[in-house]
Amino acid sequence: MGCQLLESALKRSHYCLDVVACLVTQAEILKSLDTHPVDVALINEHLQDGRLGGFQVLQELRASQQKTRAVLLFTSLENELVVDAFRAGARGLFCRTEPVESLCKCIHAVHSGQLWACSNALQLILRSLVNSPPLRVVSARGRNLLAKREDEVVNLVAEGLTNREISTKLGLSEHTVSNYLFRVYNKLGILSRVELALYVTRQRGQH
Repeated sequence: MGCQLLESALKRSHYCLDVVACLVTQAEILKSLDTHPVDVALINEHLQDGRLGGFQVLQELRASQQKTRAVLLFTSLENELVVDAFRAGARGLFCRTEPVESLCKCIHAVHSGQLWACSNALQLILRSLVNSPPLRVVSARGRNLLAKREDEVVNLVAEGLTNREISTKLGLSEHTVSNYLFRVYNKLGILSRVELALYVTRQRGQH
């Protein structure tokens, strides 16, 4: 329903946008883009077939070297997700709380080759760059390095749970969960929550 409402709003705008498809799963989006490439794709961070599914689509688009430029739609801006969106290949970030008029401007900017992000997103990106550690290579030993409790936390992160939800489910404090994640990142050579979730998704797909 959200997808259809957005489609209607864009079609009613005075920016003369041609909306060619309204799709809600990774498979549908990738198949459509492969068959009928578009100039700009609006991709939600979460899709009907999974949390953070939009990030997976971004990575597939980048791997296939398609010319389609992607704008990732967020319900709310979070530090790690904003940075990972650009890492995954997004050319624009847009928060759904902003007006449709601004989204149309975003689409036109991205279509013309520009990057788009609101000031809050830019602040999150700059803060992340300042605080980020040096890049590391993901360990070839993978999840064999993790203790049992660390592995439990990883599985819950992959399911899309927040630190607070994980702490409630496992009977731990949020601080303890954060410490577990810090150790997991160091052991696996992963820099963020989204990278961790996608790492687990890829692993599951190999089994």
